[in-house]
Amino acid sequence: MRTGIVILPEHRWWMAEHKWKAAEEYGFHHAWTYDHMGWRSLVDGPWFGAVPTLAAAASVTRTIRLGTLVASPNFRHPVPFARDLLALDDVSDGRFTLGVGAGGAGYDTEVMGGPPPGSRQGRFEEFVAALDMLLAQDRTTFRGEHYEIRDARSAPGCVQRPRLPFVVAANGPKAMGVAAKYGTGWVTTGPETDDEHAWWDGVAAMAARFREVLAGIGRAKESIDFHLNADSCPVYSLTSVDRFREVAGRARELGFTDLVVHWPRENGVYAGSEAVLERVAADVLPELVAGPAA
Repeated sequence: MRTGIVILPEHRWWMAEHKWKAAEEYGFHHAWTYDHMGWRSLVDGPWFGAVPTLAAAASVTRTIRLGTLVASPNFRHPVPFARDLLALDDVSDGRFTLGVGAGGAGYDTEVMGGPPPGSRQGRFEEFVAALDMLLAQDRTTFRGEHYEIRDARSAPGCVQRPRLPFVVAANGPKAMGVAAKYGTGWVTTGPETDDEHAWWDGVAAMAARFREVLAGIGRAKESIDFHLNADSCPVYSLTSVDRFREVAGRARELGFTDLVVHWPRENGVYAGSEAVLERVAADVLPELVAGPAA
């Protein structure tokens, strides 16, 4: 099982830089940041843009994959965003992954005067389809219900061919269809619940449903990575080393190839200890790479 970590874009770079470097040194396979204008309980606090943050992270790392978890059409248009993604793919030398999702109600839409008109799901499907075209071909013309693109250029193209990978966030069947069609990976947050047992039951059901969606289009489940956002669970994954080991074990049993956790914060959401993170990196991550004992 591969592991990833989310570093929220809330610190000035002189504080954030060491976290991105440490994520690579600790042995995480991928590191992510949120792509929001502001997020939930942290909306009144410090918050920086995902694209420049990831560009800076690319400049101080060498091997770890980097990505958004997740970008959405709530405040982005596919044409200028594709240019940003080409740049991130380039400056990271092909280490960038686009995590992309439909987005939800909240500050990202309210700050721009209200939600965009039309279906959230329909806009999401067009957003991903347009990015798929823009990143994989030299010129793109596209007309949909939500976006129109006229002869957009995409030179020089991605370092990763035919385009950089997409990890598509999906909990429901329609979004899962988008993930199955366009995704190199699928990521789920599981159901919204305060009951940990219900959360794991929901995650298991979603994984089973996604396998059915893949089978429905004739795609092998082995052809796409399964990512679990572990900290959507009511109990934080880095509460203790034993807790992390338990979460990783349960995720692997459910067929997830990638586990994503969050860098501990001093208080509030994802509150925890960096000492636990250090022990997890030293003691548990090597076990996950090696796989279960025979």
